[in-house]
Amino acid sequence: MHVPRTTAPNPAATMIDKRLLDILCDPVTKSPVRPLSADELDALARAVTAGKVSTEGGVPLKASPAAGLITRDGRTIYRIEDDIPVMLPDEAIATSQIDGFPRR
Repeated sequence: MHVPRTTAPNPAATMIDKRLLDILCDPVTKSPVRPLSADELDALARAVTAGKVSTEGGVPLKASPAAGLITRDGRTIYRIEDDIPVMLPDEAIATSQIDGFPRR
């Protein structure tokens, strides 16, 4: 099954500088973030393909991101588009809407 992505999955293109990652946080809770793992990205992609994922602003996701950040508590995902983290509260994705989302 083909899963559409917003950008081509390129590990080098989706790497975030550690210095940037150290200062990024959830804009609502101020919780630290980390990169999504491959298993977490796969779970997100399956849910997007099934039409089960919307942003906090209520907009359904039409394509799965190639990369993302997740809060350390594992509750909120932020997409990375064109190597830029989209850290807007309305663009956040709650993991509670993703069936079988891996918990760390």
